[in-house]
Amino acid sequence: MSQIAINTSQNVNINFNTASVGERMLAFIIDLLIRVAYVLMVLYVFFNILDLGYLMNGLDTWSVMAVYIILTFPTYIYPVVLESLMEGQTPGKRLMKIRVVKIDGYQASFGDYMIRWVFRLVDVSFAGVVGLISMIVSKNNQRLGDIASGTAVISLKNNINISHTILENINEDYIPSFPQVIALSDNDMRIIKDNYTKAVKVDDRQIISKLSDKIKSILKLDIDPTKMTERQFINVIIKDYNYYTGKDN
Repeated sequence: MSQIAINTSQNVNINFNTASVGERMLAFIIDLLIRVAYVLMVLYVFFNILDLGYLMNGLDTWSVMAVYIILTFPTYIYPVVLESLMEGQTPGKRLMKIRVVKIDGYQASFGDYMIRWVFRLVDVSFAGVVGLISMIVSKNNQRLGDIASGTAVISLKNNINISHTILENINEDYIPSFPQVIALSDNDMRIIKDNYTKAVKVDDRQIISKLSDKIKSILKLDIDPTKMTERQFINVIIKDYNYYTGKDN
């Protein structure tokens, strides 16, 4: 399993294991089975339960095709919609514990997922051979859609200890200070904690200050510096995120 170094906005590299071709194929098969199950269910309801097949009597071939496309439309937008809603995952990716991320360290946007979706038409060409070859020969196991959108698929199965994750030990009686942290994603918090941990080790006050300012800007917070230092603020943010998302459970 190869590794990918994601460069954050603070020019800090974080190493992740890239998802293997096998993991991505299994995730694709799981998602495909879900989509097939949906199509079978919709057609069964349409033709057997609602008995609406008579509506297509007398229609020309194009009209019949249009009806089938409308009925099965959710399966076509399945990847882009679910990756947007599930922060880079589909049910198949979640089961395989893999996720789509931006190589530049930012959270992938809907536009990035859309580019991946559009290029899927090319990647699945010739029974998926195009995408498979691209993943095998590319540096970060990227298919054409990943390369075009600047994304990669990483494995979340990294065997690392708590200090290298978004996890943070908090007491049962812990009282959070900033509920706004729920606006952050796991990927955001992973970047924050990794950058902060590295900056504290070398006493890089500039990075700590920039990181603190960035968090305050994103969450629209105005903190009195006389009541809480930048280090205290970032520590609280990390603990609050774990409190509200239950990451320490």
